[in-house]
Amino acid sequence: MTQLIREPNLDHVDDVYQQLLQMHEGLDEAQSLKVCARLILALSNHIGSSAVVLEAIALAQGRGTGVASAA
Repeated sequence: MTQLIREPNLDHVDDVYQQLLQMHEGLDEAQSLKVCARLILALSNHIGSSAVVLEAIALAQGRGTGVASAA
C-alpha cells in the first residue's frame, strides 16, 4: 500500500506557492473555495489512492503528524 510522503518532495516549491496564491486573486470567498475544491479533486485523482488522500485529510485536520501539521 502506498503511504503519504511526509518529507519535502516538491521541486520549485516557491513557484508553486506563488501560483497557489495567485489563483485566488480577484475571487470572492465562494469562488476561492470552489477553485480549491477543484484543485483538491484533480490532485486526488492524480494520486489515485483513497487511502493516501484520507491520510492527507487527517494530516491537514491535525489528526496526523508530519510536515503539514506544522503549518
